Amino acid sequence: MRRLGSLLVSALVWILWALLVVAWTPAVTVVWACTAPWDRRRLAAGRLFRLCARAAIQVNPFWSVRFEGRLPRDRSVPYVVVCNHESMADVVLVGCLPWEMKWLSKHAILRIPFLGLMMHMVGDVAVQRRDADSRRRAYDRLRAWLRRGVPVIIFPEGTRARTPELLPFHGGAFRLALETGSPVLPLALSGTRQALSKGSLLFGRARAVIRILEPVPVEGDPENTADVARLAAHVRELIDEARRRPAATDAERP
Repeated sequence: MRRLGSLLVSALVWILWALLVVAWTPAVTVVWACTAPWDRRRLAAGRLFRLCARAAIQVNPFWSVRFEGRLPRDRSVPYVVVCNHESMADVVLVGCLPWEMKWLSKHAILRIPFLGLMMHMVGDVAVQRRDADSRRRAYDRLRAWLRRGVPVIIFPEGTRARTPELLPFHGGAFRLALETGSPVLPLALSGTRQALSKGSLLFGRARAVIRILEPVPVEGDPENTADVARLAAHVRELIDEARRRPAATDAERP
């Protein structure tokens, strides 16, 4: 009976999510059309679109999210934001951050009706990981966003880890940071591994904690693989240590 109840509630949440995305699309379209001539960073449309993630969490009784740490006060700095990846839920949960970032996402996600249209309008970037030309074009677009002063977010593991151990971090995000001189802002995520298991549409319990770490200044040659690897290893160590920490109590939280 418990499994049947989970199936029914999961089905209801998926229906609510689909309706939410369909209903949100006209609003994002109107804001995008009205602001596109002067909002080259697509901040207005992007902020409205990200509110959809918060609404999605509100209608999902299986998930909750808590943030620890503080976002940088200087929002004019274009950070390269990196986060570990445990579950399909991560994109929705991290998307609740009250900060506009342009996401590097799998090409298949941007082909989802309505959702993909909104992602295109706000400037998220599609990539086919196994296609070298697609990766080059995607990183060209990410560089363009950073030059406009807009942060970008990348999951440097490239895919969800099947075990509790972090996967190796690919160098693309860190080469991008070195090329543009953009500080790296690490996010350490925990508690989502059972939220939406690979190959399943059944929701599991997730009490997500997302820790916002201190920005990491960058220095080195983006063409030097040792410099890229050193930065990637350092950030991976910071994220790995932070995600293993016990959650802060209400009294400990800033």
